[in-house]
Amino acid sequence: MKNLFLALTFVFTIVSCGSDQKDSTTEKPSTTASEAPKTSNVLDIKGTDDMKFDKTSFTVKSGEEITLNFTNAGVLPLETMGHNVVVLEKGADVQTFATASAKAKETNYISDLYITDIIAQTKLLGPGESETIKFTLKEPGEYTFICTFPGHWIQMKGIITAI
Repeated sequence: MKNLFLALTFVFTIVSCGSDQKDSTTEKPSTTASEAPKTSNVLDIKGTDDMKFDKTSFTVKSGEEITLNFTNAGVLPLETMGHNVVVLEKGADVQTFATASAKAKETNYISDLYITDIIAQTKLLGPGESETIKFTLKEPGEYTFICTFPGHWIQMKGIITAI
């Protein structure tokens, strides 16, 4: 009886463990390239009183119109915490552009010296104000966007990747 119990236990163990061989009909993982980044040519950005954009990275399709909706979500007055969005050409010297623009109060902190570096820009907005602009990034690449209010560009910047 004891031998019969051991034999049944042995058979049960072998059957329940199964085979180490894989079924030939098992699906293999896909070997395709990773998916392309999500693209949207509608960009929604908010600027805040802590000098930050709520989103700093976007992927868009080059050669197609882009709609940028910008809102100053802060409550501090325009004179002390105005915000804008300025999209710069590829390769623009961001620091030089921002430094020159910080001195251009009479033109809402957009320097005439580097106007050719600008692809698109919103107005300088006060608390609760919004603006929508449309533009096209003609070729693939990375484009920096910043707020040009004095000192903001250091924290308020991001990248639009056109593919």
